[in-house]
Amino acid sequence: MTSEDMPQGRNEQTSKSTVERIQGQLHSVHTVLDQTGKEIHRVVQPLMLELRVRDVAQLVAGACVLAVPVALTEEVWVLGQQLPTMNIIGVAITSIVFLSFFAYFIFYQDHLRGHEWQFLMRVSAGYLITFCVAALLLTLFDKCPWAMDPATALKRVVLVTFPASFSATVVDSLK
Repeated sequence: MTSEDMPQGRNEQTSKSTVERIQGQLHSVHTVLDQTGKEIHRVVQPLMLELRVRDVAQLVAGACVLAVPVALTEEVWVLGQQLPTMNIIGVAITSIVFLSFFAYFIFYQDHLRGHEWQFLMRVSAGYLITFCVAALLLTLFDKCPWAMDPATALKRVVLVTFPASFSATVVDSLK
């Protein structure tokens, strides 16, 4: 369609997207401009690229969502004793890889460049906070024999951390 074919009074529109810091937080700003460059419409959405205290609190709460029921199952206690160390390492690596994919697609898909450090911080914090929550809960339930059998205690914590880290990241993604 050429400009001659367009109805009178109708302007072509262009849009631009930027990342701006508004009141201390990063936001994605989508601006629609008319043919003359005048702003017609502006959409501002918060970007959750930086790890804040609120995010840490959400990670703790989200970790508890699945850590509590999983930590109370005898299957986890038995698996923690029976699974070889290599399997537990595989579970931990799988958990971190899944968390990385989830964090990338939820938070950083269009904004990873320039925010790589925040991405690594969010994935690391998600796993480590969940790991600590799982360790605390299993210790409180007296299912982590840290003094007598630290390997079994660590295996149990990794097994509980696997599903709990996903619920922590899901809760963290809520605005």
